[in-house]
Amino acid sequence: MRQIQLSLLCLCLLVSVPAWSQNTGCSDLPGFADFNFWIGEWEVFDNVTGNKAGENSIRPMESGCLLLESWTSINGGTGTSMNYFNPVTGEWRQLWVSAGRYSIDIVGGLRNGSMLLEGSIYNFGGAVWNFRGTWTPNEDGSVRQFFEQFNHDSEVWEPWFDGRYVRK
Repeated sequence: MRQIQLSLLCLCLLVSVPAWSQNTGCSDLPGFADFNFWIGEWEVFDNVTGNKAGENSIRPMESGCLLLESWTSINGGTGTSMNYFNPVTGEWRQLWVSAGRYSIDIVGGLRNGSMLLEGSIYNFGGAVWNFRGTWTPNEDGSVRQFFEQFNHDSEVWEPWFDGRYVRK
């Protein structure tokens, strides 16, 4: 009898473990599609100079639960970010790291049709500044990305990067 019970337990575990590990994804959950306008392969142009600044790839990962950004500047600089929606807080979060020795940690959400994320930029030398980024989809399918850094001396938000994403 004990052997039959043990066999049934093993069978139940074998059948139930795959169900626990199935990928259910996030694409159909509220909030997770808010940043989908940024998904794609992009050429990025500096809005101030009009010059090409680099290329960016934004890909959905983990069955729509994460957006992975892979940036390469025209000078060869690189950076990567993970962007995800937290359904508990109701906020999007971007964690960016660059070989240029800085990182960005910003959170927020959709405001008036734009994704607005706010937080901090960290210089690996130890400096920290308030930082915010706004992504706005344009009618032509491009996206404006506008980053600002707070100047603690002048107490003014200053442009850090103003770019236009154009689909390849």
